Amino acid sequence: MLDQLDNALRQLFLDQVPGLTSETQVRFQPPDDDWRTAVTNLNRNALNVYLMDLRENRKLRSNEWMDVPHNGFTSHEPPPGRVDCHYLITAWSPAAVTPPVEPTIDEHLLLYQALAVLMANAPINPSRIYPPGSAALAAVDPLIRDADLPTQVVPSDGFAKLAEFWGAMGANDRWKPAVYLVVTMPVALRADLTGPLVTTRIIEFRQSGRPETAEVWIQIGGTVRDPAGGPVPGAWVALETPAGAPLQTAEANGVGRFTFGALRASSYRLRARANGFAEVARVLSVPTESGEYDLRFS
Repeated sequence: MLDQLDNALRQLFLDQVPGLTSETQVRFQPPDDDWRTAVTNLNRNALNVYLMDLRENRKLRSNEWMDVPHNGFTSHEPPPGRVDCHYLITAWSPAAVTPPVEPTIDEHLLLYQALAVLMANAPINPSRIYPPGSAALAAVDPLIRDADLPTQVVPSDGFAKLAEFWGAMGANDRWKPAVYLVVTMPVALRADLTGPLVTTRIIEFRQSGRPETAEVWIQIGGTVRDPAGGPVPGAWVALETPAGAPLQTAEANGVGRFTFGALRASSYRLRARANGFAEVARVLSVPTESGEYDLRFS
């Protein structure tokens, strides 16, 4: 997903920094001699957005695993890792220094404009950069598509090794001011498939040797889905009698799952509400023959 963060930053600069109109003016290669030559040949001002370090963000580390449904099966998934992406952003002019021409002034203007755009758009969120419903937004990984990525623009502690950085950029290196940007990205970790999704659990209690004392209790679980089949986290779900008398309520979790327990074998009505959707309801028997208790908005 690092490439997707790069592309989002490039689009942000192209949309909001005056004078940047071509992708060739926002590049991610090292700001070395080859880059200087590229800017000269481009004959236009340019931004260099260089990813120069990656470090784990341990403050945002979590140990809470989740069971996530996937097409009738569940996977036991760890929380995503968190990595700080450290960028150095520099402005470049192709002009040569002459008595009437001072290209550094143009570079400082461009750097200031990029800085202002970053501050105005922190935290970085791809859904606020790309148009809603666009192919570019759809191409962004769902893990970050609508996420506010923690963003630090010119943090007060700065970048301590700037001199070493420029010293590694070639024999003709020159010190340039840089916007130090840190964006925290999630890193999806490997999930373990645990087996078929359990939607019905039946528990029977009885006194030993006395079958007439048997009591059966049933727990059911389902998923609230949108018209496209995706989960609807936070949906309100009610369990009622077929006539509409309330029995239990639940809130769908982060993957749209809900459960109801301590049920007898009988007919019930499930009803769900969520912002942006018309209420949906269905009457079913518990337990169902299919073991399916999902609710889908239309």
